[in-house]
Amino acid sequence: MPPVNTPTANISDKHKLLGLDHLRAFAICYVVLFHYRQFGHPDWVNKVGDFGWTGVDLFFVLSGFLIAGQLFATIAKGGAISMKEFFTKRFFRIIPPYLVMICLYVSFPFLREREHMAALWRYLTFTTNFGLDVSQTGTFTHSWSLCVEEQFYLILPLCVLLFSYLKIGKKSAYLILTLFLAGFAIRYLNWQIWMQPNLNSDNFGALFNEFIYYPTYNRLDALLAGVSVAGIYTFYPEIKDRISKRSNLIMQAGVVLLIPTYFICTPQPTFSTTVWGYPLIAISYGLIVASVVCPGNILYSVKSWLTSQIATLSYGIYLTHKLVIHLTQNLLEKAGADRNSNLVMLCCILSCITGALLLRYLVEKPSLRLRNKILSR
Repeated sequence: MPPVNTPTANISDKHKLLGLDHLRAFAICYVVLFHYRQFGHPDWVNKVGDFGWTGVDLFFVLSGFLIAGQLFATIAKGGAISMKEFFTKRFFRIIPPYLVMICLYVSFPFLREREHMAALWRYLTFTTNFGLDVSQTGTFTHSWSLCVEEQFYLILPLCVLLFSYLKIGKKSAYLILTLFLAGFAIRYLNWQIWMQPNLNSDNFGALFNEFIYYPTYNRLDALLAGVSVAGIYTFYPEIKDRISKRSNLIMQAGVVLLIPTYFICTPQPTFSTTVWGYPLIAISYGLIVASVVCPGNILYSVKSWLTSQIATLSYGIYLTHKLVIHLTQNLLEKAGADRNSNLVMLCCILSCITGALLLRYLVEKPSLRLRNKILSR
């Protein structure tokens, strides 16, 4: 997932990162564990990583909260949103590492985790998440979530500018609620149109991903949950104060809610996941995110070098992990190692961290330096 470290309104960056970095680290580890099941893996990974796909939803909540928080903070202070600054920051933080990965996949086919890629123009236009048939396209498919993020980054600031111009203000909360409720109807219709007639299809899982799991219009719940938290914390400080006093209890409620949600969403390609699962996941992670940024929360001041480093590398890990796992397992298998062993898994994890470090210091940091020069002019 794209990095989500933009400061939000009325929250100390120092402490904000302490809480949210734990969530970022958890999210990327959970996602990698889920994807690791696609490769050789120990048996225990199937059970532990089965719900790991929700780590992407946690990233969506974080993105919605932080990006919207940045925009709302500017409006709350009476300032004007600079579209040039906003898109410049997003471009140089996200696009260069992403383009490097595409170049690697295109130039060196042996790095591909599966046989086929989608059309190049889909990766370049961030539209891979529409019409993505994983039974035919298996390489760099996790870029679907980056497409959702980029579409969100494009639409949200334009909406905020429009609402600010029309002086809609706090009434925009009704739009968020409308979109959230519309998600139920849209996913229900998609299920009836695309999934119900194919319940006995051998390709049912791929169809579910293509028509339910990947499209942006089906996955707005988590982003809207993050935007909602940012809006409440920026424009309704009295509600934020009440939440802050009960932040540990609210965080526990979010964790507890994930338990029934797990059973509702397992197995994943079902009607219950389609209609109820995604909003429940969004609400659960939304409660957790809303809690950890409060001073009274137990995670607010917990310092961890490990989670901080993993959070910093999360974007690089997300971009590279499938390629790195595929390459590492192939090399170790040629050396006589069992790709299903715990030892090979440990080597793959270390390789993922190494790959992310290379991407960070060879691509991300130079890009950020260039970005800072452009913005300082």
